[in-house]
Amino acid sequence: MEAPAPHSPAEAPTPGVTVELTVTSPEQMQELGRRLAKLLRAGDLVLLNGELGAGKTTLTRGLGEGLGVRGAVTSPTFVIARVHPSLGDGPPLVHVDAYRLGGGLEEMEDLDLDVSLPESVVVVEWGEGKVEELTEDRLHVTIHRAVGDTTDEVRHVTLAGFGERWAQVDLGAPL
Repeated sequence: MEAPAPHSPAEAPTPGVTVELTVTSPEQMQELGRRLAKLLRAGDLVLLNGELGAGKTTLTRGLGEGLGVRGAVTSPTFVIARVHPSLGDGPPLVHVDAYRLGGGLEEMEDLDLDVSLPESVVVVEWGEGKVEELTEDRLHVTIHRAVGDTTDEVRHVTLAGFGERWAQVDLGAPL
């Protein structure tokens, strides 16, 4: 039997693990971030996708709390990237907002994410189609507003783990 052909990280491989959740408040979104942080380690790439105001930065705020990093986690829209050093022995959090950047890794090169990734947890809002080439092992988090939600707080969150790293992680366990 022939070995499967290798694929480029930029291609869309099938996720090894997918979990779907419903979040009913910003506080729950932040708590989801705190819980996800327990699964993260240096070298992890997390891509956050969802419409404006979906809760990407709120989730990242929870990740920062769970990772125990310094500084308030706010949207890096205008500065593009912020580094939050660890207050303990954990990895720093690199928080990137790629909304204003065009497509492809070439525009991301100035951020040196490939240099930061091995020792940090790198979270990229609006990263789909822009940073997949950094690693085959990544966690995609997609957040959508619930259709017909009159409170504008209910979100559907999909967690999809790609690569060997995430094939070993039970995304549903701590959540």
